[in-house]
Parts: sequence; C-alpha cells; structure tokens
Amino acid sequence: MANRHALAIDLGTTGPKVALVSDDGTLLGEEAEPVDLILLPNGGAEQDPHAWWQAIAAATRRCLTANPGIEVAAISVTSQWSGTVAVDEAGEPIGRAIIWMDTRGARHIRQLIRGPVRFEGYDILKARKWIAMTGGAPTKAGKDPVGHIAYLREEQSETYQRTRVFLEPKDFINFRLTGQIAASYDSIAMHWATDNRDPHNIDYDAELLAYCGIERHRLPDLLPATAVMGTVSAAAANSLGIAAGTPVLAGTPDVHSAAMGSGTTTDFKGSLYVGTSSWVTCHVPFKKTDLPHNIASLPAAVPGRYLVLNEQETAGKALEWVAGLLCPDHPAPLDRLNELAAAADPGSGGVIFTPWLFGERSPVEDATLRGGFFNQSLETGPAELARSVFEGVAYNTRWLLGHVEKLAGARLDPIVLAGGGARSPIWGQIFADVLERTIRVAADPVMVNVRGAGLLAHAALGHVSWDQIPSLVPMTATVRPNRDNQHGYARLYDAFRRIHKSSRRIYRRLNG
Repeated sequence: MANRHALAIDLGTTGPKVALVSDDGTLLGEEAEPVDLILLPNGGAEQDPHAWWQAIAAATRRCLTANPGIEVAAISVTSQWSGTVAVDEAGEPIGRAIIWMDTRGARHIRQLIRGPVRFEGYDILKARKWIAMTGGAPTKAGKDPVGHIAYLREEQSETYQRTRVFLEPKDFINFRLTGQIAASYDSIAMHWATDNRDPHNIDYDAELLAYCGIERHRLPDLLPATAVMGTVSAAAANSLGIAAGTPVLAGTPDVHSAAMGSGTTTDFKGSLYVGTSSWVTCHVPFKKTDLPHNIASLPAAVPGRYLVLNEQETAGKALEWVAGLLCPDHPAPLDRLNELAAAADPGSGGVIFTPWLFGERSPVEDATLRGGFFNQSLETGPAELARSVFEGVAYNTRWLLGHVEKLAGARLDPIVLAGGGARSPIWGQIFADVLERTIRVAADPVMVNVRGAGLLAHAALGHVSWDQIPSLVPMTATVRPNRDNQHGYARLYDAFRRIHKSSRRIYRRLNG
C-alpha cells in the first residue's frame, strides 16, 4: 500500500516549519519561514498573527509545489504554547499576539492567587482546588494565558471588551484553516480553568474560571487533540494551495508534539528538547504536581495519558547570545561557537555560566534571575567562555531532571535529545556527562515537532497505532557518559546550585 501523508505545520517562536509526513515517519518537502519577535518594555513579547499566517501559507505552498501529486490525508498543527490571540466578532485578531515569553501579567496574577492564608504566594484553598482539578496553578511570572488575559483585562480594557474569544496560537491557526473555534484538552491547560482529572473528559470548571477572572463565553469549546475539528475552508485552501475540504486535526502544542516526534510516547520514556528554550518530558499514567518547582503532569495528546511538563527559559537562545558577543562577524557564528567549545577542556577551566538570561520557569520560577559567568581568571579565553555556556544549560537541565524523575517516580535513561541543540557536535556528549545518562540523538532533530504533529494525525486517523510510533522515529547517534568527566562535572554542578542559592536575593533587589 502506498504511504499516506499528513501536512504538518509547526509554528515556532522563530517562525513556521512545514513538511509532508508519511505514515512511516518519513518527511518530505521540509520548508521554513521566519517571523519577527517583538520585545517591548516591562516584559512584553508579541508577534503578528497575520505574519504567522502569511509565513505558513508561503512555506506550505513551497512544500506542496515540491511534491506534486501527493494527496494530503489531513492537516495537523502544532505550535508554540502558552500564548494568547484576542479575536473579535469578525474573526480578526485584535492587535498582536502575546506569546509565552511575556511577563506583563505578573502583578495581576499575584492578585488572583493571593488570599488570607498563603503558601509560596498562593491562597491555600485556591491552590488546593487548582492542584486537585488541573494538576497545577497559574505561574507567578505571568507567562501563562491566564496572565496575558489578566493584563489585557486590567491594562487594555478596550481590547478585552472587544474580544469574542481568546485563542492559543495553535487554535488560532486552526481557526484560520477551518473557520471553527475550538481548543484541545492539552492546549487549554495553561489557562488553569479546566477539570483534568479524567483525561478522556475535560471541561471548564465554573469555580476555577472565577478564580482566574475569565468569562466562559470568551474561551473556546474543547476537543481531544486527536479529534477532526473541521475541514479546510475555500479561503484557506486558496491561500495554502491545498484542496478545500481536507480534514484538520485539533492538534497539540509544541511540548507534546516534540515528545511524539522523539518517539517517547510510552510511559516513563524521557526526551530533552533543546531549542530557544528547553524542556525535559515523559508520559505518565497519572496526574501529579510539584508546585514549588513548577512541574506538573498535564493532559497529553496521547489518549488517556498525561505529560510531565516544565520549561527552562533560555537554552539555545543562550548560545545565540554568546555567539553574538564572541564571534559577531563570523559567517556561521554557531558553528564557530562549537569550534571554540571543542577547544576547551571539560569543565571550562572552572568557569560556570548561569543561563537565566530571561528569568527562569522551572525548577525555580523566578523572573528576576539573570545569566552570568563565574570564576573567570586572566587565563580564561573565548574557548572556556563558549564551552561554559553549553555546560551551564546542561547543569540547569540536571537540576530540572532530578525533580522530573522524582515526580514521575522513575529514572529516565536513556533520554532522547531533539531540537536545534541536538545538531551541536559536542552538546550531546556534554549532556551525557553532566546528566550521567545515555543520550540518543533523534534524526532531523529540528523537525521533531513536525514529525510529531504528522504522526499524531496518522494515529488519530488509524493509519498507525500509538504503540508503533517509537519505531517510526529514527535515531542518528547514541552517546554514553564519559566516566572520566563525571566527577569534575558533579563538583561544578554543586557549585552551580550554590551560585543560585547565594545570588537569588541579589537578583531580586536588582530586577524585582
């Protein structure tokens, strides 16, 4: 039987990636298109939803043109998560989208979560209800949609009143594709307003909506990620160059699609995605919360399962930042950064980098943290500085991994490495050595979200079984820890943790 194909769209922070994904996991016609990120004073981070759609249309047309005659069985969208698009009665976005990096809602969240008896800033009774029903609670940094909506309600009241519905980025793209307004069980989770105790039957809870200050009529109806939510409209078909009437899946956010595209769809199989930000995930059969470390298992795209969720705010972005400082005129600055890092000994001569360039979300939630180099000497050179950035992200990942494994109740070994960071020739070994875990590197690592979205469509349509998905994801390398490096890295990791403990109050004074 000829392979069937799904058109997979991955809307990342840097722009969309598009490909045709066959039911054996093969990718065809990979295309990408950039989209600008707009950073504003006081923690604002926005993007233009019209630019999203135009970039998706351009990339999709090129993908389909390069593969003529292939029939598309369905479209599956994944995207950056924890964003907010305000849509008016005419179906048009009101201004720019607020994305996952935006912290302007932080002070309003503090008002929502407070009460007469508090723990870690949360009203005890509210926290108990949030954790029991949702598995988590609004983050104090204001980066969740509930924070975005609170910011609009309190500081841009005209926009709030004009809003017909608030949509996640994925759900906005699905709306542009089909004209249907809906969210998936997994994409809505960061609004902290749904009862997630039964992963097969998730809906809003009136008391949680009241806690969050969100009116039900301004939120979309809910569907499983595997549901066919509609078909491609004539207008969307004309924009994308695809047949009208093509089925569109409800789809899933990027954290979930990365786990699928890494082949870690079965319980307690770990994946590490390293892109602009990074996260360590695994599927589990239960709902559980570690509120102090901002980690929880929330509804997964895999039916009946939960996904352990967390995020390290700055990972690959830290490499881009330091490459801009150390080799700004090099034609391939990230390649040059890898060369510099490879020239330094493991441990970077004792130099430690803290990667908190945009605050941190987990294993500590603290928007005031900042990055820095520690323990430099007159002998420190560009090679040590470069390598210390790779290692600093790995130290923070080790910190996060410990809490993820504690919540999951399982040791994650091996761990699949994916995302742009998996293309680094030395980072895989650094992760293996620092984490003391075997690392398996996924093929086409920057396309794991696309592959995951496509495989979701094939599983939902019955083209493949969920149990088959791990076998459809090829690996390009297996990297084992170098025992000679482990003692030195363990000592530096301990110093990394002590740096956080001793400096966190200083950062709060400087940036609070």
